[in-house]
Amino acid sequence: MPAAPLPAPPRPAGPDPGALRACMSRFPTGVTVVTFGDDDGAPRGATMNSFTSVSADPPLVLVSVARGARCHRLLPGRPFCVNILGAEQEPLARLFAGAGEGTEPHWAAGARIPRLANPLAWVACEPWRTYEGGDHTLVLGRVTDLGHRDGDALTYAWSRFGTAAEATEGVEHLI
Repeated sequence: MPAAPLPAPPRPAGPDPGALRACMSRFPTGVTVVTFGDDDGAPRGATMNSFTSVSADPPLVLVSVARGARCHRLLPGRPFCVNILGAEQEPLARLFAGAGEGTEPHWAAGARIPRLANPLAWVACEPWRTYEGGDHTLVLGRVTDLGHRDGDALTYAWSRFGTAAEATEGVEHLI
């Protein structure tokens, strides 16, 4: 008679969410405001630092949206724009994170998808796919338009805003 299969070993518990957040805060990121139109077409936005390029062909980017965020219900399935903020735009980051007051966003005139005026860079997207990602939803967008300007970038690390200075010569000269 064959031996009964051994039970699977217990799955180890993951790290405490606070410890994970503290560890990940050591990874500096850029700061974005993801903008989109709500059910009535009014411009909305949310500050996010979980943003990455996914593919060049087709051109895809990803934003990770917390399930508890106010925009979680609205963003998936809608065109959106990732506004990469310049160092001088920290007040906008705070405003769209729900922690800023007295700052009124300026919107780009004539943009098909709501977009902030004068971000360091912007990436307009059509919805591509969404995936469950634990307590977040991963939203992939197909890039339809983009633009950028010169300037220093707003960063976020150690739970604080900072600046990445624009290099006089970056890797662009190598490409």
